[in-house]
Amino acid sequence: MPKARIKLYSTDIKKLNKIVSQITEIAKKVGISYAGPINLPTKKLVISTRKSPNGEGSETYDRWEMRIHKRLIDIAADERALHLVMRVPIPQDVNIEIRVID
Repeated sequence: MPKARIKLYSTDIKKLNKIVSQITEIAKKVGISYAGPINLPTKKLVISTRKSPNGEGSETYDRWEMRIHKRLIDIAADERALHLVMRVPIPQDVNIEIRVID
């Protein structure tokens, strides 16, 4: 039976975990097999900039960091379950990618 691979990623981990739990609840309710959520490595984007704009003074730096958290869920590609997953309200800062794999 084909399966659907759902990949979710976001900078807000609380919203991401909420969506993941909703998807796993749908899989349990429908009674299909699922695997996950699998935590994929977190991507850290780090930017360091010099505080002083003209180069004078001590060398002090500002550091900013953005973390992108990723989750992976495999569910059986049941038509009813996928329809329910598509109807889950996804916040604007959570990205979702659904692929059907044989």
